[in-house]
Amino acid sequence: MSIHSHCLRTVCYMLLLSLLPGTLNAQELQSGDLAYRMDMTALAKQSRTMPSNAQWVEQGPDGQTCYQINVTPQQKSGSNVMSIPIDLSPYRGMIMQLSCKAKAQNVTQPRQSWNGIKCMLNYKSPTTGEQWHNQGNVFGSFDWKTINCQFTVADDATNGQLLLEMQDCAGTAWISDVTITVVRTKPIRPTLAANPGPAYKGHNLPRLRGFMSPQQFREEDFADLEKWNVNLIRWQITRHWGKANTDTNLDDYDAWIDDELADLHKAADAAKRHGIKLMIDLHSPPGGRLEDRSIRMFVEKKYQDHFIKVWQKIATQFKDHPAIWAYDLINEPVQNQLSPEGVGNWLQTQVLAANAIRKIDPETAISIEVDGWDAPANFAWLAPVDIPNVIYQVHMYWPGQFTHQGVHNTWGEDGGDPRVEYPGKLNGKPFDKAALRKQLQPVRDFQRQCNAHIIVGEFSAIRWAPGAATYLADCIDIFEEYGWDWTYHAFREWPGWSVEHANLPADRKHHVKSTTLTDRAKVLQKWFDQNKRVSQ
Repeated sequence: MSIHSHCLRTVCYMLLLSLLPGTLNAQELQSGDLAYRMDMTALAKQSRTMPSNAQWVEQGPDGQTCYQINVTPQQKSGSNVMSIPIDLSPYRGMIMQLSCKAKAQNVTQPRQSWNGIKCMLNYKSPTTGEQWHNQGNVFGSFDWKTINCQFTVADDATNGQLLLEMQDCAGTAWISDVTITVVRTKPIRPTLAANPGPAYKGHNLPRLRGFMSPQQFREEDFADLEKWNVNLIRWQITRHWGKANTDTNLDDYDAWIDDELADLHKAADAAKRHGIKLMIDLHSPPGGRLEDRSIRMFVEKKYQDHFIKVWQKIATQFKDHPAIWAYDLINEPVQNQLSPEGVGNWLQTQVLAANAIRKIDPETAISIEVDGWDAPANFAWLAPVDIPNVIYQVHMYWPGQFTHQGVHNTWGEDGGDPRVEYPGKLNGKPFDKAALRKQLQPVRDFQRQCNAHIIVGEFSAIRWAPGAATYLADCIDIFEEYGWDWTYHAFREWPGWSVEHANLPADRKHHVKSTTLTDRAKVLQKWFDQNKRVSQ
């Protein structure tokens, strides 16, 4: 249901909101309902501590009261923040969207992407630790625009506060129209039959174990993968990874897709020759991603419609190929704003594509991923879809401070990513196999409650992470215990993830091919040795 369908309810609810954060009956809230609106007119009349360089002004988008802050270069390292308390207890267990309108004049770029102009939600949680949520990369000069982020309210969230802030930047910013909207409440899952039988998994092998693919076809890779005794490749169709505002020219996108599918035909034929199954991963969808890395087609229908056409094309070409195991519809969905009327959200889009595929190919497995980068925690929000022959996919990069240390920043230096070792301590808590198991518990719960088959489509740790091999071994032990298929990220893609390259040096630009089997490669090889080949 879109936010526009709730206009009448929103008007009624607004009457219940207090001058400071008000709450509604959580049992009445549905997706799209407005839970909170900041009354800046009332706040301006109160005696509230605020930075000396901030003020309330009548300069909002419609001339209403808004918050203005002007930070000089000499002040940017100071505390330029105003805090407003909010009671989050009625919203525990929900996913919410924090939105505001912002305007900026000559705001300098901060050193870290999460700093800059911030409308941020902060709270404490004994189980998940202190949380901060805001949209990053907000700086420069621009007229009024909406910025937003989505966040999960932990079941034990306390000490909630909204922060209006400029951090590590100078310039002038205006903030108005701060709201919090319900995105998702916990799903209702059907009750399983007493003896549901084995879950559908789309293959008859004991386990599928393998790699995420390179970004291009090379015959020799398949020969080498057969030597590894791999029986699954997640074949990525990708370009422009990590970039925003790409793939909006659909003619250009289609020409690229046709080239990629020509490569995929070669890969599928090679996979058949070498006894390997393929999962087709449409890594880069039409429309690409927005600045906040959310997927454009969740808010713009023409790209969503084209996405369905692309999958119809793929299914038509590959429905009878014996090497194809599954269609992986969307890689790492991210949705940071509600879909407008008539446009499917992250899950509805997958269902639309799956239904279109089923009219062409009723048999091949279809893989569903979850919002929020396909992270394990977000399986708590997933209800099973009513599509035949479906499997569910999770990606395991938790915690990013370990798996991605030194990937996007300098490593082990002042101002860079800290050195995080596994096993060890993280944020003062044990970081070990038990912590990994706890992180994966929402996926395990979904598997058991819904009789679902799970594939871990991506997991990894950067090659120089201290204890990376032990981390991978512990992850795989859990996957195997739970009966999950898996593909390691990645094979002959970026050398930072490569198990064929030496663990050191810790350098994003300097990678040394190992002359012996690395400790990380040995972990994978142990399990690949147990694989049954597709031809066996």
